[in-house]
Amino acid sequence: MSRMQLALNVDDLNQAVEFYSKLFNVAPAKRKPGYANFAVAEPPLKLVLLENPGKGGTINHLGVEVESSDQVHAEIARLSGEGLFTEEEINTTCCFATQDKVWVTGPAGEKWEVYTVLADSDTFGTSPNLLADSATGDSTDSPACCGTAGAPEAGEPAPSASTACC
Repeated sequence: MSRMQLALNVDDLNQAVEFYSKLFNVAPAKRKPGYANFAVAEPPLKLVLLENPGKGGTINHLGVEVESSDQVHAEIARLSGEGLFTEEEINTTCCFATQDKVWVTGPAGEKWEVYTVLADSDTFGTSPNLLADSATGDSTDSPACCGTAGAPEAGEPAPSASTACC
């Protein structure tokens, strides 16, 4: 089963979790400091909430969760074949999960990922890869995992997010 992903920046994670739990009638599938996600069955949606005070209500990034690494690799080939600049992250840790993923950037700068979760993780992220601007190919200042500068220390909240994650 594939499902759409919507990653939102929120000002107050507790308030947002309370609201979206009521809206979708489901508890978070994963909850960590500064981070929560919901696996909503109907409509099929992975809702990711990233605590990012001052940016609440904005889209962090968009994505499509797929079932396997084979599907991620098929999308890498397809998107590259369509002439889109792709940024691959294979076996990377992001948003408390080890994943295979590919990123593309839409015409208005919106970040999209196609990804699969390989395993759960106790760390927020370790991805050293930087997203590249699709128009110029230049790296941005924000690493791909939720716009963070790297994984937080044990017990610390996840860094605020500005560009992309899962």
